[in-house]
Amino acid sequence: MSNTPSTMMELGTEAPDFKLFDTVNNQLVSLDDFNNAKGLLVVFMCNHCPFVKHILDELVIATRDLQQKGIGVVAISSNDVENYPDDSPVKMASLAREKQFSFPYLYDGTQEVAKAYKAACTPDFFLFDENDELVYRGQFDDSRPGNDKPVTGNEIREAADLIFDGEVKEDQKPSMGCNIKWKKGNAPEYFDG
Repeated sequence: MSNTPSTMMELGTEAPDFKLFDTVNNQLVSLDDFNNAKGLLVVFMCNHCPFVKHILDELVIATRDLQQKGIGVVAISSNDVENYPDDSPVKMASLAREKQFSFPYLYDGTQEVAKAYKAACTPDFFLFDENDELVYRGQFDDSRPGNDKPVTGNEIREAADLIFDGEVKEDQKPSMGCNIKWKKGNAPEYFDG
């Protein structure tokens, strides 16, 4: 279990475009599908990571709450499935059904979307406002496997609530998790693992 922090992309960055297939219904999902949302939370995650498993039940609850407020949510897995078969699209779809995800769970097989977002770890969170400008990047909350802190999602919830006031959460801490499993020879410059 590696401790890889998020890269903390610059606030105000415009959301990189994506067009990926939802593993559950095989429908193409793109950034444009969220044009009418009051914001968009993009979560880079995967099935096998203990950091993701640790927060997953609360993530499902928190994302439903955000969606009820008009914020779109999408999750993306970019891991190398040849070496990490638990993260295959078939198993992604199975997890999404089991946990009743209310958001699309997309597969980034080329890893180009992860690179565009400078995603580094799972989970890695990027929250954009209604103008597709980055207002939050970082952790879900302070809880990590084994640190006995409760999983609340308070950091994401607070950042999302501030969107409606046109404000940006000031204290933003990097997420921490397993590094994205890059295909051989495909790791981006910002990855130092």
